[in-house]
Amino acid sequence: MTIRLESVSLEDAQRVIAAAQAKAEEIGSPSNIAVVDAGANLVSHIRMDNAWVGSVDISINKAFTARAFDIATKDLAENAQPGEQFYGIQGSNNGRVMVFAGGIPLRRDGLVVGAVGVSGGSGEQDQTVAEAAVAAF
Repeated sequence: MTIRLESVSLEDAQRVIAAAQAKAEEIGSPSNIAVVDAGANLVSHIRMDNAWVGSVDISINKAFTARAFDIATKDLAENAQPGEQFYGIQGSNNGRVMVFAGGIPLRRDGLVVGAVGVSGGSGEQDQTVAEAAVAAF
């Protein structure tokens, strides 16, 4: 049996990043913005002027997490609190799992084909920027 896998293209990633960058500029939140493909491999990343250097890896790992588990990192975070079903998940995958808002899967025809990750502001700002990115997809 062969499994066909659809994925985001570089063109998709660039469009998603452009929308995210515009929203980040609009809300005054210099951001790192990453897009991964269906295999959770980095397709494209930008670090806006004055965005935190420490957020480069966080943005990439938010995108990884959203694709690895096909769930928004904001939703995963809610389930990763003490006493919840995924408590401690952030220690898995060699520490790559991010449980902060700002990572969202990218879906085409109901299938996850990649993800976006945003880091550089508050959780609310990162989520707002990521949602703008998804809307452009």
